[in-house]
Amino acid sequence: MKKLLSICLLATSFAMTTNAQPQLRADNIDEVLKAMTLEEKAKLLVGGANNFFGTGAVVGGEADLVAGAAGTSPAIPRLGIPATVLTDGPAGVRIDPTRKGTDKTYYATAFPIGSCLASTWNTELVSKVGEAIGNETKEYRCDVILGPGMNLHRNPLCGRNFEYYSEDPLVTGKIAAAYIQGVQSQGAGVSAKHFAVNSQETNRTSVDERVSQRAARELYLRGFEIAVRESNPWTIMASYNQVNGEYSMGNHDLLTSILRDDWGYKGIVMTDWIGIRKGLETISEVHAGNDLLEPGQPAQVEEIIKGVKDGKLNIADVDRNVRRMLEYIVKTPSFHKYPASNAPDFKAHAAITRQSANEGIVLLKNNGALPWKNGSMKTVALFGENSYDFLSGGTGSGCVHPPYVVDMLQGLKNAGIQSSATLTDIYQKYIPFARAKFQAERHPAKWFQTETMGQQKYPEIGLSPIAVNKVVGESDAAIITIGRQAGEGIDRDIETEFNLIPEERALIVDVCNAFHNAGKPVVVIINSGSVIETASWSQYPDAILCAWQPGMEGGNSVADLLTGKVNPSGKLTMTWPVAATDHPSTKNFPGNIDFYTYRETQGWGDGQVSGYTYTNHEEDIYVGYRYFDTFQREVSYPFGFGLSYTTFQFSKPAVKAKGKDAVEVSITVKNTGSMSGKEVAQVYVQAPKGRLEKPAQELKAFAKTRELQPGESQTLTMVIPVRDLASFDEAGSQWLTEAGTYTFRIGSSSRDIHATANIKLNEYTEKVSNVLAPKTKLNLLKQ
Repeated sequence: MKKLLSICLLATSFAMTTNAQPQLRADNIDEVLKAMTLEEKAKLLVGGANNFFGTGAVVGGEADLVAGAAGTSPAIPRLGIPATVLTDGPAGVRIDPTRKGTDKTYYATAFPIGSCLASTWNTELVSKVGEAIGNETKEYRCDVILGPGMNLHRNPLCGRNFEYYSEDPLVTGKIAAAYIQGVQSQGAGVSAKHFAVNSQETNRTSVDERVSQRAARELYLRGFEIAVRESNPWTIMASYNQVNGEYSMGNHDLLTSILRDDWGYKGIVMTDWIGIRKGLETISEVHAGNDLLEPGQPAQVEEIIKGVKDGKLNIADVDRNVRRMLEYIVKTPSFHKYPASNAPDFKAHAAITRQSANEGIVLLKNNGALPWKNGSMKTVALFGENSYDFLSGGTGSGCVHPPYVVDMLQGLKNAGIQSSATLTDIYQKYIPFARAKFQAERHPAKWFQTETMGQQKYPEIGLSPIAVNKVVGESDAAIITIGRQAGEGIDRDIETEFNLIPEERALIVDVCNAFHNAGKPVVVIINSGSVIETASWSQYPDAILCAWQPGMEGGNSVADLLTGKVNPSGKLTMTWPVAATDHPSTKNFPGNIDFYTYRETQGWGDGQVSGYTYTNHEEDIYVGYRYFDTFQREVSYPFGFGLSYTTFQFSKPAVKAKGKDAVEVSITVKNTGSMSGKEVAQVYVQAPKGRLEKPAQELKAFAKTRELQPGESQTLTMVIPVRDLASFDEAGSQWLTEAGTYTFRIGSSSRDIHATANIKLNEYTEKVSNVLAPKTKLNLLKQ
């Protein structure tokens, strides 16, 4: 009896103690914060990951909540604080598709990559994609998807451009805001990345990106600012690199002065996945405003505790960050105990994928060969290994494991079009051989070339003119797919990844000669997430479609456009130069680093290249079309370019003041052709001459029409805040819209302007923090 009584008393005491602890709710964050020990606070700021460093140490022990997820925030059960799960993205949920001990699969929808999504210029459609991604994030027991990728296409050689939207900050910000709104409407969160100036993969974990305050504000930060102000992302991810001599992860100017003080951001900031890093103390990251350190190591918890006890880290900084973490946690599916199904609606999401790819694919050339008339094509000769192994997305953390990928062979078959049996036999036998050889010869350090990191690009095979001529008679047309793969950890080589290789060039010439001699058309499909060289070969084929990496329904989407089921409406969100070296940034890309040595020795983590590495942004504000249009350089395809199967007329341009702080622009777009279609109205603004040097024009608004029937018109109206017309004045640390007459140039690309309208504006200024100044003098490009 005494023993039983003692047990009862202990149980009662434990229950009373437990009940006395506050349990986290949305309305008692102050109470929970007060109840937390220093050790618990430190723990909450340090994330966990699936044995990321191979040490077996996982902070909090929650890393196995979802197999293959990127990481977690730790749980503190005593206070009712659950772990939250972070999954890689942004083109879909990236988790392990299979798990030990079960036959059930966990594949995720592969949506179009960032450059394809942005090329839709359709924010409403992008929001629907975000909704589907948010749903899958939640259904797979995750809380946050690590995306969207929002870095600028500073240079076409960046290996990760496929994840990013544009060379223009307005397109970047508006498309990102739509994606974020879609995801977060489902009760899941995003992590907008990589903040900031993460413009290259070469030595990305330590390179110092040296950039002027003006270029930083107007270009590299502007897209993030738009997204923060318009969509309030739950989280933002700090980048690996340095910005003007300070690591982004410990940069108080970036994470507090700009992000929170200037823009009013209320969410959390997390680090990119690196843990303890050379040259940066954990306590500096906490002070700078990093709320969640990923992937987290036990030593970082100890460093925070010791920093507070030693007086090197103010407990107020810790409490501030912990409060933000708690505010984030109470929004998550994990906190709300969402009953994840592990069974997303693939059929519905495949339809959204197909539709978004349809609108993102860009028709670069058409001499009348497209669309194929109904029933005119019975058999098509499919050339190029990527016709049979279509690339749905890029590599690295941005890859997705889908249940299937529709290649060109299957896509055409679904449209009732057969392929050459001879070519199908050749390529379907070659690809397994190429895959096995590729992996056998892969250097162990090249982790990004494994199949778990995404589909790989295998070497193209040459076919003799004799072999090509043998299939002409049995085919009504030819398709040549030119594939390019790129991704995390490495940038692209000009000669083999931007330019065509000899086998590809010979294939285009030989196929075009053979089929044209027989009076039959040739179409080239570009299956690449990034820009490639076209000037030297674009005269050969009858049509060129840039399909990007359009997700798992890619082959179906391309077939929809070839057959005229869908009218192309995609527009480029980056300039396609004649040569990669035409970009002024190429001079300093990837900086003072031996690119080819890096490619051969690249591995994970700091110190891939010895010594201090940096990249000088000497092109300054002249990135992309801002350079090509201002300096009147020839391009292959200008920013905003994209053909249609119909024609459009722009009329009735108007611009007027809307209140004191905005202007309203309107334009009427009419379908003057014979096929229904959509058009994008792009508004470029030419500022008056003033104190600051400015590009010839800058995109300040855009809108896409609905599907217009032949003869139908639609008036598009866009409102532009006056502050969005401002340039950054470094001397005054302010946004400055100079007084004078502004010309609004409305067109279908930066070099195809159809209508203009003018308005006089008064001066507008807005003071901001005087921070992020370069520590090294830069030799900046001037007009």
